[in-house]
Parts: sequence; C-alpha cells; structure tokens
Amino acid sequence: MGINKSIFQIFSLIIIILIFCSCATSAEKTSGLIAPGAVLTKVQSGFNFTEGPAADAEGNVYFTDIPNKRIWKWTWKDGKISLYRENTGEANGLMFDAKGRMVVCEMGNSRVTLDDMKGNITVVADSWNGKKIHMPNDLWIDPKGGIYFSDFMGPGSGEEGGLQVYYISPDGKTVTRATDDLVAPNGLAGTPDGNTLYITDPGAKKTWSYKINADGALTDKKVFCEQSTDGFKLDEKGNLYFSGDAGVTIFSHEGKKIEEIPMSGRCSNLTFGGNDRKTLFITGGDTIYTLEMAVKGAPTPLDLETGKKK
Repeated sequence: MGINKSIFQIFSLIIIILIFCSCATSAEKTSGLIAPGAVLTKVQSGFNFTEGPAADAEGNVYFTDIPNKRIWKWTWKDGKISLYRENTGEANGLMFDAKGRMVVCEMGNSRVTLDDMKGNITVVADSWNGKKIHMPNDLWIDPKGGIYFSDFMGPGSGEEGGLQVYYISPDGKTVTRATDDLVAPNGLAGTPDGNTLYITDPGAKKTWSYKINADGALTDKKVFCEQSTDGFKLDEKGNLYFSGDAGVTIFSHEGKKIEEIPMSGRCSNLTFGGNDRKTLFITGGDTIYTLEMAVKGAPTPLDLETGKKK
C-alpha cells in the first residue's frame, strides 16, 4: 500500500505540473490585445493588391490598390467600401497630417504628394540633392509635421540616392536623407511623442529603432528585432503590429513576440480605424479584413489635433 500511495502521489504531482505548464503556456499566448470573442472578418475581396491603410479624423480608413491605381474608402459606420480616387500614380503608403490632408507615396510617379481632400493635389517632394526619387513606398508623419518616407526599389536593387529613408521638413522646403546604411527599407512607424522611429529593412531582414533628434535627424540606431516586414503600426501601449505572409505578428515595445493573428493569406499592411480606433483594419492582397481589438492604435498627429478640438 505504501508503494502504491507513493506512486499515486507522484502521479498526482505530475498532473498538477502539467496543468500549471499548460495554463502558463496559454497565458503566454493570450496577450489580451484582441477583444473578447472577436473574430477576423472579411469585409470585401476582388482587389488586386491592397496597401497603405490610413484613418481619417472620423475613423474611416483609406487604402490603396496599387496596380489598379486607385484609393478606396472604408466607412466604419456601415462597413461599406467606396472608390475615392483613380489615376493615383500607383499610390502605396498613405497617412493623414494634423490638418486632415492625405499624404501619398506615389510609386509610379516617383513623388510624395499632398491631397487636401477637396480635389487639389500638391507635390511635396520628387527629388533629393538633385537626384530623382525612385519609388516612395511608405511614410510616417512626426508631431511637428515633418514627413519620413522610404524610397524602395526592392531587395537586391541598387541605384545612387535610393534605397534609404528621407525626411521632408515641416515647412516642406527641404528634403534630407535620414539614413545612409540601410539595404532596402520599407515600412515606417514612430511613437506619438516623436522620440523614436522604427524602420523595417527587408533587405537586411531586421527592424531598427532610432532616436529622433530635434532637427529630424536619426541617431542611436539599434536592432529592434531580427525580423522584417512590409508595413507595421503601433498601438497605444507601444506594441508593434507586423504584417506578414501568414497574418499579423505583434511585438512588445521591447521587441518580444507576444501575439500572432493567423490569416489564410498574406497581410500586406494594417492600421487602426473605427470611431474608437479599436478596429484593426488589414489589407491582405485582394481582400480587406477587420478585427476588433481591446486596445486603441497609437494616436497620430491627426488624432492628437482632433482631440484638442473636442
């Protein structure tokens, strides 16, 4: 009986340990960032290749269909998608500035433009130091109104003046090169306080963090994580949401992987939209998806300016 009792106690202890490990693993996999009961929802398909989502002051999201040279609008109130603009010059990355104007990376036209949402388009930058911009891909606007954008030609491509990140001054008068040692930069995302800029570099298969100086210059380059992406965004807690071939991967501000949102196809980019900025809006090739979150997106210059007026 003594032996049987000892075996039973050991067996019971093993069961307890297994249950504990299972619970711990479950807790590690559940970040609490996704709203309870939320499921990935297909909004609409039939596009060619969607990219560049950006939310306006009301939380509606605009996104591009690059090959078809179109910009579409998703209205959060009814969930419908409507055509906003055609002949966009193969527009890719979009973002709204503090005045509610849309800044556009026109890859096909090799320029960055400003759309005042009233039918007027202004060229913000099409060259640097006398050299033509190649393929402006993605962008991020700092709290001062300065614009960082990546000039992307694809990993393995090379041409003088390209394949780096550039900075357009807040007054729009000067364009400077912010980096000089990247391989093929793509997505950009910065913190709301304007102190840190993240740049993903598919050419190096890494994502970097930089300190943003008062004049917009980037210093203190560090590896954020040993993974690159196409596009990414920050939430209000400082977590970074990476697009990927099989869905979305979320990293903490320390560069640790904390959550994965699986998809049947590729996620090219994403942003936070909706009235409360808790709807994760995902561009996935020919399809658009949404997912309700428990957290908001990090406030943009437009969000901060809109908040001052409320």
